[in-house]
Amino acid sequence: MIPATFEYTKATSVEDAIAAMADGTAKILAGGHSLLPAMKLRLNMAGKLVDISKIEALKGVRLENGEIVIGAATTHAAISENHLVKEHLSFFAEGAHHIGDVQVRNHGTIGGSLAHADPSADWPALVLAADASIEVQGASGKRKIPAADFFQGLFTTALAEDEIITAIRVPVPAAGSKSAYLKFVQPASRFAIVGCAIMKLASGGIRIAFTGVSDTPFRDAAAETAYNKVGIEDACNAAAEHVTIMGDHYASENYRKHLAKLYLRKALEAVN
Repeated sequence: MIPATFEYTKATSVEDAIAAMADGTAKILAGGHSLLPAMKLRLNMAGKLVDISKIEALKGVRLENGEIVIGAATTHAAISENHLVKEHLSFFAEGAHHIGDVQVRNHGTIGGSLAHADPSADWPALVLAADASIEVQGASGKRKIPAADFFQGLFTTALAEDEIITAIRVPVPAAGSKSAYLKFVQPASRFAIVGCAIMKLASGGIRIAFTGVSDTPFRDAAAETAYNKVGIEDACNAAAEHVTIMGDHYASENYRKHLAKLYLRKALEAVN
């Protein structure tokens, strides 16, 4: 299909992008792999596209004050190949490497994926398990949103209408921490029918997050508690028991719950 008519502007800075969004009709264009297909189907009717793909301040990975800081316009491919990510957040590198296909990885961005908040995307589970913060900026200034508060429903986030994601900040895990991300893949889109991200802390705690299971990615507190008290078997039994499970032509509710428990087991075995 053909999208509805829209204006196009290329922003030269974050401030320029925010100013271009002032009329309330604009959408941010980074890699475009989520937004443009939705516009072609007229599921998204943007009056203006604000292209941020050339803003260098939104790109790259750096170490800053005990955090790995990933610019919102950094591509999946760049993240998967970055030495800081490989050293400190190996499950980010692994997850990024298995997003979509080569074209998607080379053009799609982490900020665009998080802002779109597809319930089967990979990044939401990863940032939840990493206890990341989403750094955003709008007309009223900058703020940080904990990943646990960012995802609010189906394709819904805590972003205000005039805000854009500028960076993802991840605390550097202590030496000895382990991580894993595993997913049951929808073969055409490469989205996760079920994806499970785990960060096992050197201190003994664990963070467990799922994508693809419910209409909102989530930390599974019940599974975390069960693992810390008893172990793998009880954690798997507790997984996905306190959320509304999605069902569609790819997987029924019962099958998705089964996959959540199975992939949690696989992920736990990978870090033990």
